[in-house]
Amino acid sequence: MRNALGLMLASVVAAVVIAAGGWFYYSARADQGAPKTVAARAADQLPAQAKLAARDDVETTATIAAKPAAVAAPAPAPAMPMQPKQACANPNALGVSRVVEIDTTGGPGFGFEHFKQFDFLTDKEVVLTFDDGPWPVNTPAVLKALADECTKGLFFSVGKHATYHPEILKQVLAQGHTVGTHTWSHVNLNSKKLTEQQVKDEVEKGFSAVRFALGTNPAPFFRFPQLQHNPAMVTYFGTRNVAMFSTDIDSFDFRKGATPEKIVETVMTRLDKLGKGIILMHDFQKHTGEAMPALLARLKAGGYKVVQMKAKATLQTLPEYDEALLKELKVPTAGTNARPISSVVQTVSQ
Repeated sequence: MRNALGLMLASVVAAVVIAAGGWFYYSARADQGAPKTVAARAADQLPAQAKLAARDDVETTATIAAKPAAVAAPAPAPAMPMQPKQACANPNALGVSRVVEIDTTGGPGFGFEHFKQFDFLTDKEVVLTFDDGPWPVNTPAVLKALADECTKGLFFSVGKHATYHPEILKQVLAQGHTVGTHTWSHVNLNSKKLTEQQVKDEVEKGFSAVRFALGTNPAPFFRFPQLQHNPAMVTYFGTRNVAMFSTDIDSFDFRKGATPEKIVETVMTRLDKLGKGIILMHDFQKHTGEAMPALLARLKAGGYKVVQMKAKATLQTLPEYDEALLKELKVPTAGTNARPISSVVQTVSQ
């Protein structure tokens, strides 16, 4: 009897041991498998930074896209593509002494007639600026004079003119000059006839028009027509990170009776007195193009050096104004029409 009970007890103990061992074996296998499964799921997901970079790539390359539901402030638009540096055929050219890059955050102002904070030019340095283009004959004449001396300027384009002659504005950019904006239709933004909304429309429509003409974003550089600085817009440009330009030396090339000779004398008389400065001219004016060769020669003879101003980032236009402009110009908005030409047409053999 005792033997039978002992045998039964031994059987029960053995069964318990076997069951426990089996449980331990399968538990251990499950524990080993779980981390592998979790690791595999994590590997399938993009890290947070990679996700952000991928999203930013889409937003940057997409043209006139809807505003993203971003959780952070939008990054500034990338800098305007660098143009290939061309060899200068003129060994005695005026050239460019240095290039300065402008961080337009907060809307800084340049030109001591209205803005006196940033005195970045040294003695005998000038910045060549041109308003109101692009325009047939006149703008190309300015471009040729600059090219002959292998020097660069800053062009403030009127939006309406840009849509009339986009091919000329593209030449300005292609030759390495900086392109800013000058409203849509060159109205006085301090006019009492304009509402606050109309003033904003003039500015933003001008931005979109220049962008449309160039096929890429312009520099966030703006000059008020007639140098009439609307106080509300000065504040607004701070929120849009757009730099504002006045002048140091006005050529008065727009005045009745202006001649190439008078333009040169006006600029050089003022410049010799100040010793440096931002020069205001107009590539819209015929006499300006005619005066440029002599003016550049006088600058060179006087020991003056040209500084080119570029922006750290490009201007980001507002989608609603881009769309409104395309509708007004009756440009089809579907398909790939808004892509830059370099992504659509490429020379593969020549």
